Amino acid sequence: MSELMPESIPQNMPEQQQQPSKAQVRSGRRSFIMVCVVFLLPIVIAKLALEKQWLNYGVTNQGQLLDTPVSLADLGLADIQSDKQWLIVYRQPSQCEQWCMQSVNALSNTYIALGKDMTRVTPVILSSKNAQQIDVNELSLTKWIHFSKTLMNHELLNESKVFVVDPLGNVVLSHKPPTQVSQLPSFGKAIVADMKKLLKYSRVG
Repeated sequence: MSELMPESIPQNMPEQQQQPSKAQVRSGRRSFIMVCVVFLLPIVIAKLALEKQWLNYGVTNQGQLLDTPVSLADLGLADIQSDKQWLIVYRQPSQCEQWCMQSVNALSNTYIALGKDMTRVTPVILSSKNAQQIDVNELSLTKWIHFSKTLMNHELLNESKVFVVDPLGNVVLSHKPPTQVSQLPSFGKAIVADMKKLLKYSRVG
């Protein structure tokens, strides 16, 4: 009678799965947290930047945007606009002294700096009836229109300013002339920058 042979143990039987060590568990958790941080941190920063206004996205204009829409009709100046042109309107003070004349000259240079777009823009000097009249011919402002108004009760017209008006008669931006002569070149460049941008994207006027 032959001896009983012991059953052979399969050589390729899978080994019992080992349980991960505590160190491996901690390492896996750290990796998961790092992945979450990498993906979530930019979103959190972007949200805070928008809420706290750390970045002024979209603020590209040099002049002051009006809080509420105002038209030339609201200002009692509907007669100024014609031919669907863009307007640069300078509200001159009642007495145009040296500072005022220098501002007008700076605006004249600004208008000339528009180059080929000059034909789309009409420059206007706005004054009250009893104000000192600026001689546009003396200043070589042959393209400028002088418009006088008896009553200007709107608060926007209480002080000397420059207004940019679109071809539909809406006041888009306002620029306040500087009080120092050294700032006039920057003042002119700011208006040119705004006008070129508006004219570039406008299909009207």
